[in-house]
Amino acid sequence: MNLNLPDDSKPLQDMFERFFTDEATMARVRAAEPVGFDPVLWKDLVQLEAPFLRLSADLGGGGLGLFDACLLMAEAGRRIAPAPLAETITALRILGEVGGDLAREWIAKVRDGETLLTLALRPVEPGKPQFVPGAAVATAVLTFDGTELAIEVPAAKPEAPNTLGGSAVGIFTPGAGQRHILSGNADAATIWQAGIEEWKLLTSAALIGLSREALRLASEYACERVAFGQPIGSYQGIGHPLAVDVIDADGAEMFLWWILRGIHDRKSDAGASISMLFWWASRTATNAVAHAIHTFGGYGLSNEYDIQLYHRRAKSWGLALGDPEAELTLGGRRLFLGQDTCLPDVGTVEVDFEAPDQDDALAAEMRTIMEPLLDPARENFGEQNFEAHDWTVHRTMGQAGLLFPDWPEHWGGRGANADTTRACSAVWQEVGYAGLARGVTGMAGVLVQKAGTPELQEEVLLPFARGEVTSCLGFTEPSGGSDVFAAKTRAVRDGEEWIVNGQKMFTSGAELSSYVLLLARTDPEAPKHKGLTLFLVPLDHPGIEIQPVHTFMDERTNATFYEDVRIPDRYRLGDVNGGVRMMAAALSMEQGGSFYHYQLRDMIDAVATWARDEIRDGVPLIEHPATLARLARVYAHASISEGMSARALWSRLAQKPDQAQGPASKVFTTQAFIEDSADLLDLAAPASLVRGNSGLGLVEKGYRHSTATSIYGGTSEVLRSMVAEKRLGLPRSRA
Repeated sequence: MNLNLPDDSKPLQDMFERFFTDEATMARVRAAEPVGFDPVLWKDLVQLEAPFLRLSADLGGGGLGLFDACLLMAEAGRRIAPAPLAETITALRILGEVGGDLAREWIAKVRDGETLLTLALRPVEPGKPQFVPGAAVATAVLTFDGTELAIEVPAAKPEAPNTLGGSAVGIFTPGAGQRHILSGNADAATIWQAGIEEWKLLTSAALIGLSREALRLASEYACERVAFGQPIGSYQGIGHPLAVDVIDADGAEMFLWWILRGIHDRKSDAGASISMLFWWASRTATNAVAHAIHTFGGYGLSNEYDIQLYHRRAKSWGLALGDPEAELTLGGRRLFLGQDTCLPDVGTVEVDFEAPDQDDALAAEMRTIMEPLLDPARENFGEQNFEAHDWTVHRTMGQAGLLFPDWPEHWGGRGANADTTRACSAVWQEVGYAGLARGVTGMAGVLVQKAGTPELQEEVLLPFARGEVTSCLGFTEPSGGSDVFAAKTRAVRDGEEWIVNGQKMFTSGAELSSYVLLLARTDPEAPKHKGLTLFLVPLDHPGIEIQPVHTFMDERTNATFYEDVRIPDRYRLGDVNGGVRMMAAALSMEQGGSFYHYQLRDMIDAVATWARDEIRDGVPLIEHPATLARLARVYAHASISEGMSARALWSRLAQKPDQAQGPASKVFTTQAFIEDSADLLDLAAPASLVRGNSGLGLVEKGYRHSTATSIYGGTSEVLRSMVAEKRLGLPRSRA
């Protein structure tokens, strides 16, 4: 797994970031209105070879991959550059694919900086006008009529109506000027369709860049503008919508990278995913600029403020192809009905979301050991609760050193690197065993390795790794709920011991565990975030009581009580009153790398299978456009969830700077799980109401399980604040 920006791509991104910052100033963007074209900027882009990056070297182009072209477009989008760059890049790419003297002639013409070639995004019909971005200033339009690719030189300059966001949109009427046929062979349709898919990817990249810059402008303003005595960015009503938008924009980028890698690897869902991405990038840009302009208030409406320029273009760029929602239906047809599509050649793609392949030796060893242990007759193995825990599986994997393969060998692991660790984690999902006790115990073990005394490490790490004992979490309290830092459970020092009194709620897995990670208040006079300490408390000590609490999610959790419980100081993790730092490390492990996308895809498969047999209005429900769009929407969310979870896990394992990747992943994945479970339940109703462990029963079960996911591991409200602060630089919104 590698989510670093490739070394070879960094200079190109830096170059175009500087170029668009210096040349596509807001003054020049304004001066280019209402048409939305700056001829001087275009000549500068031609001199930089920007339109020719995707052309092969033998045609005088840069021969770069689509990944780098998307980086270019993201920078153009960030500065809302007034030039039809995506259209020209795509048109020239098509000419390069077609080849021939005419194609070479027009490639040469574009190099003069005066000739501009754009692209009709839909098949043309003689005499039928079509809105074409860039046509208002173009010399010629590249067209496809269903059979032939041609370059059409209009007899007169196309009408340039005053539109929402410029983009040099012109009303182009095919057949009224000179038409030069490029190709009439069978490859014409393939080349043109691949070009349109490339245009979607390039435009999506531009929309992502636009979204991020609009959010930066809004966040900067929210830090400066004071209302009611404090910056407006400290109010969650301002900060949280912006946080959601930057999460969505980051998710769009991960989805874009995911797709480019998928095309490179010939993944079967790549074509469907392009349509889903175009919808998602359009939606994200619309929401981002709406919340950004709301942040500016009335000032955002005035022409003097730049944010209105972003607001208008966010919509107009995404609508050039038509209603973005239609792309969801198209994505659904491609994914569920097998509709063919033609994909562009993306070139080299170095980013990689995948763990090592199935031949990874350690993962293969895990699979070989684990599969015979799972009893297919046991229905709750895959349940996301502690009742699914199986001591035989847990201890067998522990004895093999495979519960925590990344742990050092002297602590019972196998010293695996990040890629192999992720490959091993995927095996648990593959075989369908949730193993929640493993995850929580692993969290406790990592904290003991980081901050435990040598005596505590000797006591617990090998038993943890061997599967002999487990740990649970004692964070939440009845009076504090999700505000774990409001803990009232007290720990008072008495020499070399601590005396603990208090109560914890929702201590799931305590009935199985030998230890609990316990957050306790050790300085009642200090501010609530500074007077806490974390302990690993043995649950067999006198004074501890565990009482079951059963939920409608068919799982047991617990209330735990602590009365004059004495524990030696060696069970303390980290500094006295340093619990917040330790909790941050614990929660980052719990928040990142979730696997809800597996459940979403299982539910999608269940509903799609059912919909193929369900007849509505004389045809299978799977063929209804609304059904395809809804299934595609959930599939897009699942793909984004997987990408963001991979980013969070990779960032942690690679020790990247904390930009709240874990909180962002959890906010997105849990919200998608909650909303999409409900939507799939609705789509398949009333059959989806029946409980079960297969088919539509997975949808009902997922709906119930999703309910609490936005609460544990840090509530979405708290995590949105963390994203707003760390990702957008907004003021702290929590006391």
